[in-house]
Amino acid sequence: MQIPNDYKALQDFWALQKNQLKDLYLQSQHSFIPGLLPEAAIQLSVNEIIELLEKKLGRGTLEDALNPDITIPSPIENEPNSNWIKRTNMVGINVRTIHNFFNIIKYSLTLPDYQQSIHILPIWEVGVVASLYGMASWNINPEFFSQELYEEYPHLNTVEKQLKAVVNLLHASGRVVGMDVIPHTDRYAEIVLANPQYFEWLRRKELEILDHKANLHDDVQNSIMLFLVRNGSAVHAPYPDDTKAFFEGDFLEEDRLLILFGESQDYEGRMQRREKLVQHLYDQGFEPVPATMAPPYRGLEVDPSPDAKTIDDKGHIWRDYRITKPEPMSRVFGPLTRFKLYGRLNDNQDWEIDFDQPRKAVWQYVCYKYAQVQTAFHFDFMRGDMSHVQMRSEGVPEEVDQYYDIHKAVVNYIQKQAPYFAYFAETFMASAGHMAYGDEIEHLIQSDADSTLGDLQSMVVGSERFIENLAWYLRVLQEGKLAPNFTLMTGDKDDPRFDQFYVKGNEIRLFIALFLSDMPSYMGLGFESRDTHLAPAPNEHYTKLYVFKITEGPKATKGPYIWGQNATLFTQLTQIRLLAEKIMPVIDDASVEWLISPDNKHDHKGIAWTQQERPKYIFLANLDIDQEANNIDIPFNSKCELIFSTHRSMEEMIYKASATKVSLLAGEGLVFKVLEE
Repeated sequence: MQIPNDYKALQDFWALQKNQLKDLYLQSQHSFIPGLLPEAAIQLSVNEIIELLEKKLGRGTLEDALNPDITIPSPIENEPNSNWIKRTNMVGINVRTIHNFFNIIKYSLTLPDYQQSIHILPIWEVGVVASLYGMASWNINPEFFSQELYEEYPHLNTVEKQLKAVVNLLHASGRVVGMDVIPHTDRYAEIVLANPQYFEWLRRKELEILDHKANLHDDVQNSIMLFLVRNGSAVHAPYPDDTKAFFEGDFLEEDRLLILFGESQDYEGRMQRREKLVQHLYDQGFEPVPATMAPPYRGLEVDPSPDAKTIDDKGHIWRDYRITKPEPMSRVFGPLTRFKLYGRLNDNQDWEIDFDQPRKAVWQYVCYKYAQVQTAFHFDFMRGDMSHVQMRSEGVPEEVDQYYDIHKAVVNYIQKQAPYFAYFAETFMASAGHMAYGDEIEHLIQSDADSTLGDLQSMVVGSERFIENLAWYLRVLQEGKLAPNFTLMTGDKDDPRFDQFYVKGNEIRLFIALFLSDMPSYMGLGFESRDTHLAPAPNEHYTKLYVFKITEGPKATKGPYIWGQNATLFTQLTQIRLLAEKIMPVIDDASVEWLISPDNKHDHKGIAWTQQERPKYIFLANLDIDQEANNIDIPFNSKCELIFSTHRSMEEMIYKASATKVSLLAGEGLVFKVLEE
């Protein structure tokens, strides 16, 4: 299929050929719609999408999928365990960039079926700076509601019902769907205010931390009860007037939320009550302790610098915090607070954690709440946010129990009801002691992680660092306990600071990610048409900056996300995907045999691989994105036929079927078909 590599021509191509392209999809000649730009896909009407899906899935399946009272089975529901995720190709979607949940279905029409896993970035109501990772409650984010879908299907009148229908449709289309599991919340989330005993607190006056004793939450509970005495219940309903009975007795969280904030569907009313309660706690100096990252994790002080002072629209003066004895990667995330999973030593005078004293009620709460979400929407896997956190200064224990790591606890809890439920960890495979105490791989294995994100997206293709890390990831993969991903781009790396990683080599990233059949991959939305930014573009061109909703300052966005117009990249990636449709069914279950493995010791940066048993195809890639790789010896004896290049048409190629010495352009990928003897 000849797809234009000019942006305007691509738009015209779709306008003129869309009926024929849709037919190819409906006839299963393609598992996606080639030539359909993502920004054009999300402009399709609900009626167009429903018409396509009815023909593709059948009317009965479609009607069932759109019924939130029905659960469409997951395509991996009969898997006996979670090993399936160790080979999957995943796509991450920040819903804020495409506006609503239903637009995931539209966007999915641009994805071939071998990019089968959809990771939806956090789905909950948001708090300060509207960060997706600063969840304010367990309610689903109302900004992801599709008015267009509601107008066509009035029974889908809540964002929860729409999310259930979207997961159903993805399952019916053969895809698996994942959610985030986040070990923290917004600092003043409804979750925190209804359960102060599950979090760590401090009391501040201006630049001084007055108190951070282990059970300061008792004082906070009393303060919140005083707020109720002064302001009354948000609804006319009885509640215990004893503090411990209200927070830690048999009075349910859902009832506390009702008393404190009001009906869940009254979004504005709940926000007003929360602001009033935050004002009450602020006046007394109570704050949840902010979340931290990297050693030493503990030991906080108020940052006295002028830049660390913020005055919000209510006139509150907030201060940033810093680690008292920081190491290179130490960070304090002011808007977030972490669940308090363990007791404290010496009444927390020295900010020391007692890992021998798990606070079991907190663990049960977190596990139960995420299991509820999994059951309600039928998610297939979880992405563990900040999975690299390991706070034991002595490193990773040789033996661990169920209270070693919160992500381990959550995945084990959910697997009791869904054995196929998998754990994809957000870690960057950093060196020991850099982002966590001890060895990160050991930590992930002890945490029962199936796969991990890795950090190839933060490296220039072909650099020494990239090749060294790819070789290391392959060694870890071969050991079989943990599968690092070949990651192309993530939502947190689509940021002006990381433009250098995507100037060149994007075609070879997807080429390797898809055709390394025994290695999982991850691709963030927007990669397929990302513009080459030799200088920073306006913020609206970066998906990372839609993780927040900031209107002022260097991270502010002034309008909707703007898709890239890199038609050349989009066309080349489409050709790779079209070839993969033909090849993947043949090699999908195969293990890779390396003919030329990644190695900085070679006099070239070419790599080559085939399949271990009965090789069908040979893949070659030049990781050097600036120089050609000439006359590479391929240690393979069978006759082969060149069938594909990422950069050249077949008419431009001069290779012979029996070629054993191969030359590649900078950043080029080649595919040879092994001929039958």
